[in-house]
Amino acid sequence: MSRIFITGSVDGLGRAAAQTLLDEGHQVILHARAPGRLDAVRDLLDRGAQAAIGDLSDVQQTRQLAEQVNRLGRPDAVIHNAGMFTGPQVMPVNVIAPYLLTALIERPKRIVYLSSSMHFDGVAELNGVDWLGGAAGSYSDSKLFVTTLAAAVARLWPDVISSAVDPGWVPTKMGGADAPDDLALGHVTQAWLVSSDEPQALASGGYWHHQQRFEPHAAVHDEAFQTALLAQLARAGGVTLPQI
Repeated sequence: MSRIFITGSVDGLGRAAAQTLLDEGHQVILHARAPGRLDAVRDLLDRGAQAAIGDLSDVQQTRQLAEQVNRLGRPDAVIHNAGMFTGPQVMPVNVIAPYLLTALIERPKRIVYLSSSMHFDGVAELNGVDWLGGAAGSYSDSKLFVTTLAAAVARLWPDVISSAVDPGWVPTKMGGADAPDDLALGHVTQAWLVSSDEPQALASGGYWHHQQRFEPHAAVHDEAFQTALLAQLARAGGVTLPQI
């Protein structure tokens, strides 16, 4: 049995992953932006899930969220599921928050970052990015950056299995009702990567879609780009990612 923390887990793919992992007998720490949002997962809380609260668009609240998780006990795995598609919160929620939580939560054995096939349209250019949400951010760029973060963590932390997952374009609140992919499959890879002992799931550094590994954008495994990204995130978030 593992303890697994999932951001953005009151609905959509996060909730689906939480429910699957609870069904498998794992301990789950849910995450909600505000206390009132927990009403949507009362059934999961009644089954023993724990919860932590924090608005991921706010750096201070994200730091406090990490503290809450650490007080509940070191997680065995973290799924960075929360995301925004448009608006000024795109970079804070999609990139800064996963970075800060990675740096501040007591190091787990496995980490999964939610990517997207749209990361292939991202531009590997860091100059001028508004990390803290002063202006609207590019979703494609944010997913390129977080996929690169996943690869950097895999390289720098050999004791952690770090993966990025494209869940597909599924009909969640963010994906919209007309999204063409299968909602039932959208969370399966994340849950598998944080819980399975199959050899494939134990291989760090992968970019996954429906339990198949693919090559990501060429910039993702560029060590110079990884280093430059981590430096920008450290400056924006006020925290340096531990290197060992």
